[in-house]
Amino acid sequence: MQKMVLYGISFDVIGKQPIILLKTADANKFLPISIGHQEAAAILMKLQGTELPRPMTHDLMTSILSRLDAEVLKVTVTELRENTFYALLTLRMGEGEVDIDSRPSDALALAVRTDAPIFAAEQLVADNAIEFDHEVEDPEEVVERFRDFLDNVSPGDFNEQGH
Repeated sequence: MQKMVLYGISFDVIGKQPIILLKTADANKFLPISIGHQEAAAILMKLQGTELPRPMTHDLMTSILSRLDAEVLKVTVTELRENTFYALLTLRMGEGEVDIDSRPSDALALAVRTDAPIFAAEQLVADNAIEFDHEVEDPEEVVERFRDFLDNVSPGDFNEQGH
């Protein structure tokens, strides 16, 4: 597993789609994941410290886990299959651990609320991360490189790589 950090959220100007950027903790490799607008808002609100008078869905989930004495141990983005990313929430419940299938956007929204560490499968990073040979200071630079990749890839490229 590769340790990741949530680098930021940007928006694809062309498609108006939010893109969450995960960065490897030890290198300049970025994993861009398209997410929904509501999930992007939920993550951004928490990152910016915005308090709402009533709990949003991910706040509710965090409260439920807390009341059930469960803890989010980690979030792992596991694979990309048919242009869809998959993730697992690893929870501590009592004396044991349980993995729960999740959309990466929901898992990451919980991770920012619980300070859970974020990981990605080594092969996922190797096959899909965008690497820079310099420090990246603007998330738009990553999104631009991601857009260039999308403009030049065809569905057949994924089939040839075994995705």
